[in-house]
Amino acid sequence: MKTIPRRVVTGIRNGKSIIEQDEIVTNVSEHFPGLIISDIWSTDSTPANFEEKVIENTAFPSTPKNGSYFRYVQIPPDKHLGIVAPEGQPHPLMHQTDTLDYIIIISGEIYLIVEEGETLLKAGDIVIQRGTNHAWSNRSDLPCIQLAVLLDAKTA
Repeated sequence: MKTIPRRVVTGIRNGKSIIEQDEIVTNVSEHFPGLIISDIWSTDSTPANFEEKVIENTAFPSTPKNGSYFRYVQIPPDKHLGIVAPEGQPHPLMHQTDTLDYIIIISGEIYLIVEEGETLLKAGDIVIQRGTNHAWSNRSDLPCIQLAVLLDAKTA
C-alpha cells in the first residue's frame, strides 16, 4: 500500500465532466515517525460547495463549523513510536473530537480503545466514532491504513 495517496478530482468544463486533477497529494505530514496524515479534502458548509480548500494537516483536526474532512492515515506499529500504555492508565494518545467520524480500515489491523473497552479492527471493518474519547493502538508489525470522513457535530 502506498504511503502517500494519489488524488483524482473531477470537475465540469464547458458543460462536460472532466478529470480536473490527478496527482500524488502534497499535503502530507508526519507528526510521529511513520504516522502519515494527509487531509485529502475539506468542506466548510453543508450543503457542500465544490471549491477546493487548503487544509493544514494536524494530528487532531479542527473540523470547520458545518464542514468535513476527508483524511488518509497510516498508523505505524506502537513499538516503532515507543508508545507504551502503563497498566491501568489511559492510552497516551487518548483524545476526543467534536466530530462524527466514518472510518474504514483499508489495510493492516489496529485496536480501537475507548474508556471502557477495546476491539481489534481489520481491513474492511468500519467504525462510526461519535465524539467519544478514544485512541488507536497498532500492536502488529505492519502499518495500518485507514480512511476517515470527519463531520462537524453537536456535542452531547
